[in-house]
Amino acid sequence: MKNILKLSFILGCFCIAAAFSLAGVNKITKPRIELERKKAINNALKFVLPYAKTITENKTPDDKIYYSGFSTEDTTQSPTGYAFITYGQGYSSRIQTMVGIDNEGIIQAISILFQQETPGLGAKATEIKPGEETPWFQQQFEGKSPVDIKVDKDGGEIVSITGATITSRTVTTSIQKGFDLLSLKKKVGRHLF
Repeated sequence: MKNILKLSFILGCFCIAAAFSLAGVNKITKPRIELERKKAINNALKFVLPYAKTITENKTPDDKIYYSGFSTEDTTQSPTGYAFITYGQGYSSRIQTMVGIDNEGIIQAISILFQQETPGLGAKATEIKPGEETPWFQQQFEGKSPVDIKVDKDGGEIVSITGATITSRTVTTSIQKGFDLLSLKKKVGRHLF
């Protein structure tokens, strides 16, 4: 019994030390992680809203975040486009996608911000082929309207990633849900939000 108490006390001390160590590491790395996240979002915004010189963050009445892109630094003019982030559960991770659209609701570009899908299969969603500058899977979305976003296996124009239909469907359905949540399908025209 004496040994069990001694071992329990030692194990408890190690657990407390590990908890404090993890809390310290978290405190040190959290600002850096947040900085990298913001940097990734800014880079994606520049990619999906290429004609925007100024981009502002906005919220819908129900607190959903979207971005407005302006062709000049004057944000009192009408935006030239909009962007939003959408999420969907893929095969092995939650996929986060930035979508940029013009005033007519046509997709300008998409950028997958985060995914941890299976290497060689679902991870091909971010693969850039030799000689190209952007991922081939993501290029397919350019110029599409919300109603055109379906994978080929569901009768759409988006070619699925071979062996990764779940990942392909996740990206397309999450974009559809993003349009639905922000009521973009109904308000296509001069003022989307």
